[in-house]
Amino acid sequence: MRGVAAVFMLLAAPTLAQVAEPDDYQMEHYRSPVPDTLKGATVVGPEEAHALWESGNVAFIDVLPRAPKPEGLPEGTIWREKPRYTIPGAIWLPNVGYGAIADQTAAYFRSGLEKVTGGDTAHSVLIFCLEDCWMSWNAAKRALEWGYSEVYWLPEGTDGWAFFDYPTEVVEPEPGG
Repeated sequence: MRGVAAVFMLLAAPTLAQVAEPDDYQMEHYRSPVPDTLKGATVVGPEEAHALWESGNVAFIDVLPRAPKPEGLPEGTIWREKPRYTIPGAIWLPNVGYGAIADQTAAYFRSGLEKVTGGDTAHSVLIFCLEDCWMSWNAAKRALEWGYSEVYWLPEGTDGWAFFDYPTEVVEPEPGG
């Protein structure tokens, strides 16, 4: 009987520690478990995101950072970035999800938001990256602070999207970043 009771206790125990929503931006460990919430935003899963995508009324913003060119490559080595597969129709604004961003990066992010919303801060935006990536949480928080009122956050990002076998396409970063 002790073995069965132990199994039930293991099944009843939480498997992952709940991540608390911080008061400020996440400044390090960007690829780590994220909170279940973002105050002011609507958190959605892949299926809800797909329904929003099908509606055509929500601007999708991918904030995955660009991979840096590896240091120490021998002279003459050709380095090619890995293609970014994202949600079709999404705009890719890399590097805007760090906890602290330069004024130039903030201007780039604002410009991208204005482009996809026509400057209407009430236009719905959905911000994503990869699963367990604080970049999207930070970027969605920043959009809220800039007055965007209909912000959706997809914590599973393109990983969750692809898990459901929803379509993806290769995208280039928005110029100016």
